[in-house]
Amino acid sequence: MKEELFISGRNIPNIDPILHVWHWPISVDLFFGGLAAGLLFFAALFYLLGKEKEYPSVVKLAPFVAPIGITIALICLFYDLTHKIYFWRLYMTFRLESPMSFGSWVLMFITPISFLWVFSYAREVFPKLNYKYEILITIEKFAIVNRRIMAILLLPLSVSLGIYTGILLSAFNARPLWNNAILGPLFLTSGLTTAAAVIIYFAKTAVERKLFNVILLGLIFLQIALISHMILGYYSGSEIQLEAVQLLMGGSFTFMFIGFVIVLGLIIPFILELFTYQGYKIPVIIPVLLILLGGIIFRFVMVDAGQISRYLY
Repeated sequence: MKEELFISGRNIPNIDPILHVWHWPISVDLFFGGLAAGLLFFAALFYLLGKEKEYPSVVKLAPFVAPIGITIALICLFYDLTHKIYFWRLYMTFRLESPMSFGSWVLMFITPISFLWVFSYAREVFPKLNYKYEILITIEKFAIVNRRIMAILLLPLSVSLGIYTGILLSAFNARPLWNNAILGPLFLTSGLTTAAAVIIYFAKTAVERKLFNVILLGLIFLQIALISHMILGYYSGSEIQLEAVQLLMGGSFTFMFIGFVIVLGLIIPFILELFTYQGYKIPVIIPVLLILLGGIIFRFVMVDAGQISRYLY
């Protein structure tokens, strides 16, 4: 018989509340939302810079992944809803201070624009495509005429979508691992990094590959810097934040965070892209897959670990 002396209720298993209501659909939503945001941002930016012909994969080809990504993200969000038939109530009001409300409206505007954007280039990318219905031809003409307006709208909308995926988590003050202002810029940078990797995969010319090789190197470096800043911020914080960061640095999520996100998802692709920039022949699919894998695991780690972190009072 083992005798234990309890001097605090903290020792009772499960006495402290642990949030665990967000499962894999939220992580998948954050990943595809960030990827789509990055692709649309680069497409709109290069179009407005007049680089449409010089960088066709950026403006015309790679953005075809964006509406697919947004659709997957929306399906995951809808699947995660408890009361699915009341989703429309999100659009009966607008609260700028609410990440949920802000993100819902951004998705409502950016989704049709993303479809119109790729629709305007569909017959350029697929020359054999032929529309039988007059309404499709009308929509195509409308999209082509209004490309510049769509590009102007896509710049702020894509940035908002990319940064919203991080702000959605950082707004939860009760979860110390999430309550960090760096998450917004970090998730935006991560989305741009995965988008740059996809663009490199679709790139058809050496000019496009070389430019986005440099862009990808810069984004990976920036993402590593932001992650370092986030970790150092936790370590210089309160006791609660020190306990929260232990989940990533010495806890149950360390192997996934350090091994898959930082090493496989950032450092190794950075080295491979550096070798590519120096002229070495490395299959482009290897760093692309590693970056995408690191990006989605990063979302899983932050979502799951953040729900475990909590305040003890």
